[in-house]
This record gives sequence, C-alpha cells and structure tokens, in this order.
Amino acid sequence: MKIAIVTETFLPSTDGIVTRLTKAIDYFMREGHEVLVIAPDLGVHDYKGAKVVGIKPVTFPFYRYRKWGFPSRKVYHILKGFKPDVVHAVNPVLLATSAVQAAQKLNIPLVSSYHTHLPKYLDYYTIYKPAKPLLWWYIKRNHKNADLNLVTSKAIRDELDAQGIKRLDIIPRGVDVINRHPDFKDDEMRNRLTDGRPDNKLLVFIGRIAVEKEIHKLIPLLEARDDISLAIIGDGPARSDIEKRFEGTNTIFTGFIHGEELSKAFASGDAFIFPSVSETLGLVILESMASGLPVIAAESGPTNEQVVDGVNGMLYENENLESMLRAVDVLDDREKLYKMKRNAREEAMGYNWDKTSQRLIDFYMDARDRHSVGNKM
Repeated sequence: MKIAIVTETFLPSTDGIVTRLTKAIDYFMREGHEVLVIAPDLGVHDYKGAKVVGIKPVTFPFYRYRKWGFPSRKVYHILKGFKPDVVHAVNPVLLATSAVQAAQKLNIPLVSSYHTHLPKYLDYYTIYKPAKPLLWWYIKRNHKNADLNLVTSKAIRDELDAQGIKRLDIIPRGVDVINRHPDFKDDEMRNRLTDGRPDNKLLVFIGRIAVEKEIHKLIPLLEARDDISLAIIGDGPARSDIEKRFEGTNTIFTGFIHGEELSKAFASGDAFIFPSVSETLGLVILESMASGLPVIAAESGPTNEQVVDGVNGMLYENENLESMLRAVDVLDDREKLYKMKRNAREEAMGYNWDKTSQRLIDFYMDARDRHSVGNKM
C-alpha cells in the first residue's frame, strides 16, 4: 500500500503525535508498505527509508517555541506525483488542511485524525475564548469529507460526535514496553531529579510546558508537602513563567531529555503526576505505566479511560487541593504503592505499537473501501 502522511508536526520535534507516527512508520516499512511524509521542513528528509518532504515553515512572534507549516499548493503536486492509495491528514489545522483539499481534488481515500483538543485549549487563553464557535466550525469543515475520522479516546469521540462530525473511530493505544521499563530505574537520575534529595518522594511530569497543561496547579501541593520533589521534564512557551511561579518549591526543570536518559527519568520516580484535563489521550500516561509508575491524575474523560483509581493510579478532582492531597497520600503507603507499580506495568503490557499500527492499516483499507463505494453511488 502507498501511504501519504501529511502532518503538522514531525521529527526532530518530540511529542505524542510524533511518537505515534514514527512507531507506525516503523511498522509500515517492515511490512513492505511505501510511505511518504509531508511535514514542516525541520531538516529531516528521510526516516528509515520513508521519504520526508519538507514545506517551508514559519514561526509566530507570540509562539516561538515551535515552527509551523502553512497550507501549501505544493502538497497537491506532491500527492499527485506520488499517487497514494490513501492520504492521512494528521491533525488538519494548517499544513495538513492542504492534504484534505488535495485528496478531494485527486479523488484519493482520506483519513483525518484528531489529536489536539484546540477548542478546550481556548479556555486557557481568555483573549481567544470567544473564537471557540468559529474554531469548531473550522475543525468540522476539515473533517466533514474524510472517509474516516480517527480519535484517540472514547471521550473525544463522543465530543466530536456531538459536534456533528461523522464516520468516527478510535485509534488503539500503544506503548514501547522495551524502552519504557522499570529496569531503567537509576539512583544517579533520581538524585538529579530530586536535586540531591533522593529520600524525598519524587513526582515526575513529562511534557510540553504550556498554560493548558495546568502544571501551576501543583504548587499548593508542594507548599503543603515539603517531603515531595517534583521534576518537570520538557520545554514549551510557558516555561519561563512556570519556573518563576515554582521558585521556592522542591522543583527542578530539566528541559528536554531523550533516549535512555528519558527512560531513566520515567522509571526513577515514585509516581507520575498528570494535572492536565485538556488532553485527547495523554500518551505519557501509558509510558509512565510501562515504566512501572502509577499515575496521579486530575479526572477527565480521556484520563479516566486509562487510570483506574486505586489500581494503577490515583484520580483527584481538578482544582481541589484536598482531593489532590488524598491522592498523593499513596506515596506514604509502600505496600499499596508497590501493588500499583506492578498493576501499572501489567496494564501497559497489553498495548504494543505493532498491534496499534496494524489497526491503522486496517483503518486505511476501510477508508479505501468506503471511498470506493461512495464513488459508485
């Protein structure tokens, strides 16, 4: 099968979308499929034999953290020359909207996938909040003609369905259980992440540092419990502000770390903390479980689909400090914490990237079949 993937983000960027895409491409190439990736040009032009075509990106003055690809006529010409069996528009907002339009013009089966819950993000940026109805209109326009629309959780599927988006299905979760493993636990890394206080309870947060991640809501917890250290691993547009707000707490900011170092960071904590309620899934939740960490998380639809309270983690009510403190009390119960660590690892073992990626191939074939039927009507 010839597969064209048009995405708003790709290597060398690091986020859940890029992880999902690279794991899928790994599998596609092993299975003998031909893959073309179109993405903002960040200097990567090949990924394990898959050709990567870059579109000149731009940087917004108010969001210098990353570069963006704008819609481009080049996408149409690239797809016309490649003649794919299916086009996958990943998170069509800017560049990937060109794939939506090109697939329609070229009469190619189209799969669109929804990974970033932008309407929810607007709740955290007051000046843009009135634009939410317009944003939903724009999202619906970009998904209405897809042969199949994929989402990452039941909660998001239900929300998009309520907005009138049709032909919805769920991409299964996946995780690397080899490189996210409890055996990567490392005393030196723990000492680094606790800033020399390895006997403290260590909470780990890994992800983009942005307002919608709600990291600042952890400050009262750290003020209430001086025996807890927090390691914030990652970077993002709000890092400078967040660092200032956490001054005086037992918190360190590492910036991005990768490879084996990141595996050690996951495995060296006592629990993973996840305060965001704006995610469409939260891939890091499953990565932390694979690393043997229970997840302490604010309740939200997608998070509740992964974290079972008292079994592989603890859930707390968002913006409720007492609820958060009760959830964090598990760190003081060694026996319960050990059971949760074991349960978290066992939960993650049920998901592997090959199964997820094969399901994606099945979705592509389904879209091709639906498209063929539609053309005959």
